[in-house]
Amino acid sequence: MGVQSLVVACGAVALCLALTTATNPGFVVRITQAGLDYAHQHGITILEKELAQLKLPDMSGDSRVGRVGKVRYELSRLRLRDFHLPYSRITPISNVGLQVSISNAFAELDGDWRVKFLFVRDHGSFDLKAENVYIKISLRLGSNAAGKPTVSTSECSARISKVRVLFSGRLGWLYNLFHRAIESRFRKILEDKICDIVDKSVRNELQKFVQTLPVTARIDAKTGIDYSLVAAPRATAQFLDAGLKGEFYSLAHRSTVPFSPLPLALPSDHDRMVYFGASSYFFNTAGIAYHEAGALVFEITEDMIPKDSRFSLDTSLFSAFIPQLEEMYPNMPVKFRLSTPTAPFLTIGPGGISLNPIVEAQAYAILPNSSLAPLFLLSLTGNVSAVINVRSGRIVGSLDVGRIRLSLKDSAVGTFEVRTIQSLMNILTSSSLLPRLNARLDEGFPLPLLDRIQLSNILVRFYQNFLLLGADVHFQPRG
Repeated sequence: MGVQSLVVACGAVALCLALTTATNPGFVVRITQAGLDYAHQHGITILEKELAQLKLPDMSGDSRVGRVGKVRYELSRLRLRDFHLPYSRITPISNVGLQVSISNAFAELDGDWRVKFLFVRDHGSFDLKAENVYIKISLRLGSNAAGKPTVSTSECSARISKVRVLFSGRLGWLYNLFHRAIESRFRKILEDKICDIVDKSVRNELQKFVQTLPVTARIDAKTGIDYSLVAAPRATAQFLDAGLKGEFYSLAHRSTVPFSPLPLALPSDHDRMVYFGASSYFFNTAGIAYHEAGALVFEITEDMIPKDSRFSLDTSLFSAFIPQLEEMYPNMPVKFRLSTPTAPFLTIGPGGISLNPIVEAQAYAILPNSSLAPLFLLSLTGNVSAVINVRSGRIVGSLDVGRIRLSLKDSAVGTFEVRTIQSLMNILTSSSLLPRLNARLDEGFPLPLLDRIQLSNILVRFYQNFLLLGADVHFQPRG
């Protein structure tokens, strides 16, 4: 009884460790049956071309035919004219991978024959047709040490139900007497060759193609995105899911994110070929990466003020409510440096994306010698909402800022009522800061797409803690 209890306890500990060390993805790519069918069509087209180039070896042998006796035959210059795969389907198999089933395929080939028996020699040509060809292919999905997807053939079987050989020539009738033996040999050779071609096509075509998934995507000079797989792609009866790390990072110094992604369960939508689930973790690591890279620091100077604003950004602008400022630094240009003391943190819900960033605005007077004299430090808070879309394979967006709330954190020019410069700060943020942020967001961030994949028919939906993007896929072959 004690041993059994120990075994149960060890099992429970092992399960808990497995659960606590499991890595939730920050980003999920889901391929629906429609997407698999589209990929399958292109794959079958490639396989059909590969099979049409199949090379068959010359054949020779001896056969005893009735009263004729021993006949020596040779079949050479075998040429495969066509290999057609008219009916096929792809099916995700839970916890296994993908299965491709091909039925009613057929192939046609021709060649030359030569025969010798007794003192007779002759030659001619023949035609062969392999019908009712059935091929079953199982694909194993995985990931390598770099986090890239892998695919390999775990099983291949080919069965040819019917092979017909028709010989022509003066002694063609003789070949037709022992065609069964020849057809049997052709059947075995073709069945073996088919699976050889399948395995070669998976290695040389499919595996190379899935390896084009970008594990890391450089965004700009300061940040990148980690799209490496956290586990092997997972197949269910309806779709194929790939869990990606989905983490932004600073190129200068990559640090550990201080929080983990929550479990991400996509809805069972299937109207599009592919879906992307971008978690709040994905977006919040962007804030951390840009904050660590020093990219969330902005300066507002006189030359950035719109011409129609009818004011100059200098100390005289503040004279009405900070009179001592004008006395200390008369008619000197003013500069604001805006920065975030901490990385911005957003939330995603059914209503969309929102965040309440804290921004510090340090005001400086620019002295005649170009040095800076600190004036006052403001804290700015406000509600920010985001609009998200997909364009040219990139997540793009724009921000909208609600009412800004100000508070005075420090001042070298005495205290003053911050509400008196509320309108000014609204103008500065809406006319200078926001356009710069939106210009960057309009450049977008790359989605994890395989080479030559284009998206269309975009769908955008918001769920609790993640953004769902749906799209149809178009593969652009090389010209």
